Amino acid sequence: MSVMNGFLISAPQSGSGKTTVSLAIMAALTRRGLAVAPFKCGPDFIDPGYHRAVTGHPSINLDAWMCPEEFVRSTFQINMAHSAAPAVAVIEGVMGLFDGIAASSTSGSSAQIAVITGAPVVLVVNARGMAASAAALVKGFAGFDPQVRIAGVIFNNVGSDSHATLLKEALAGYCPDIVCYGCIPRDENLAIPSRHLGLVTAEDNPLSGEFIDGLADMAERCLDLDRLAGLGFNSALLSPSPSTPLRERKCDGGMASSDRLVNGAEPPVKIAVARDPAFCFMYEDNLRLLREAGAELTFFSPLHDTGLPGDIQGIYLPGGYPELYAKQLESNTGMRDAIRVAVAADMPVYAECGGFVYLAKGIEASELQETADFAGIFPVRCRMLPRRKALGYRQTELAADVSIGAKGAVVRGHEFHYSEIGAMPEEVERCYRVSRQGVTLGAEGFRIRNCLASYIHLHFGSNPDIAGAFIAACRG
Repeated sequence: MSVMNGFLISAPQSGSGKTTVSLAIMAALTRRGLAVAPFKCGPDFIDPGYHRAVTGHPSINLDAWMCPEEFVRSTFQINMAHSAAPAVAVIEGVMGLFDGIAASSTSGSSAQIAVITGAPVVLVVNARGMAASAAALVKGFAGFDPQVRIAGVIFNNVGSDSHATLLKEALAGYCPDIVCYGCIPRDENLAIPSRHLGLVTAEDNPLSGEFIDGLADMAERCLDLDRLAGLGFNSALLSPSPSTPLRERKCDGGMASSDRLVNGAEPPVKIAVARDPAFCFMYEDNLRLLREAGAELTFFSPLHDTGLPGDIQGIYLPGGYPELYAKQLESNTGMRDAIRVAVAADMPVYAECGGFVYLAKGIEASELQETADFAGIFPVRCRMLPRRKALGYRQTELAADVSIGAKGAVVRGHEFHYSEIGAMPEEVERCYRVSRQGVTLGAEGFRIRNCLASYIHLHFGSNPDIAGAFIAACRG
C-alpha cells in the first residue's frame, strides 16, 4: 500500500477546540488545492456536516465500538483510495483522546481509532492559564499508551506572544520529540454557535465563505501546515489493501447476505432517502453499504418535495431536527399523504430518530415547541424536553424477522435526542431488545405493517447482513 499522509486531531478533554482547529486545517489545506479526506471518530453527525461544508467531501464516521475493527480499517482505506491525489486525511477525534465507553478500556475512543488506522495524533491543548504545566500534561499523554503516537501539539487559547514562547520552550525542554505545530490566540469570533441539542448543524447554520476564509487564514497564520500535511500514517496497519467491496469480504467466518442476494443479473433496487435540512443525520457508510448491496439511492426532501420519487421500492428516513421545521413539514400535506400511501401498500420503510418523529402523529405543545401534525403512521405524539432524554451507545437484538434482518440478529448504534414519545399502544409490535453494556433497556423498534422505526441510529457496518436484508425486503 502506498504511503498516506494525514493525522488525527484529539485533545485531553472536550471543549479544547478540536472542531474549530480541525475545520481550520481542513479549510486551509483545501484552499491550497489538496484533496482533504475528512473523518470523525465516534457516532456524531454534526461535525461531519461541517467537514463536508468545508472540504466538499463526505465525512466518514470511524467507530470501533459500533463496528468491528476490520470494518473501521477497511472503510478508512476505501475512502482514502477514493480520494483524489494528493490527499490528506484529517480525522477529528471525540471527547478526550483516551475517553471511551469505560474507564478501563479504550473501546469507542479516539485512541482506539489512532491504533487501528496507524494515525499520528496531534493534540489540541487548551493552554489558558498554563505554561510549563502544559508540557507536563503533554508528556503524560505521550507516555500513557505506547501504541498511540503523539506526533505534535497545537496550543489553543494562547494569551500573548510571550505566553506562546513559554509554551514552546517548556515543550522543547520536557518533550523534545514532540513538535509544536503552532499556537492559536484566543478569538471568540471563531467559535461555532451552540444550541440545546449540541452544535448547530451545518444545514441549519451554513458556514459563510467569510467564516471559512477566516478559519483558513488563522491556520495559515498560526500553524505549520506544511509539516502537518507531511505527517504519515503507519500504513503497515492497513494492509492488505481492500481490492474488493466490503460485501465480498468475510465477517465472523461467513459471507455477508448481500453476496447471496445480489448478482450482476439483477436490476438495482430503487430506495428513496430523505435528505434535506430537517433530515441530515445518516452514516455515509450506511449509504455505501446499501449501494454495494444493490441499491440505487434517490434523494428527496420531505420539506420541499410534494411527493415521493417514482418507481421506488423502499424508503429510508434518517434522523435530523424535524422539530425545527415542524410547521413547514406539517404544511407539506402531499408528502405526508405519499408516505401514508407507501406504508399502506406495505412498502418497506426504515426510519430512525428524526425520521421516527416524522412518522408519528406529530409534536405536542410544550414550552419549547408548538403543536404540529406529521405523517401519523404511529399513533403517538412527541414532546420536546428542556433536557436531554437519551444519549449513548445501544446494542439491539432483533426480536422478530423485520426488513433489516432476521430474528436474533444483533446490530449496534447510538441514541441521542431531546424528545420523548407518548405511550405506544400495546398492539404496535416491538421488534428490538435494547441493551447498553450488558444492561437491558427494554423493548423498542416499532413496526406497523412493513414500516420499522426507532429512536436508535443503527450503523449498518456493525452487522454485514443488514444492508442486504433491507435490499432483499425492498426487492420483494
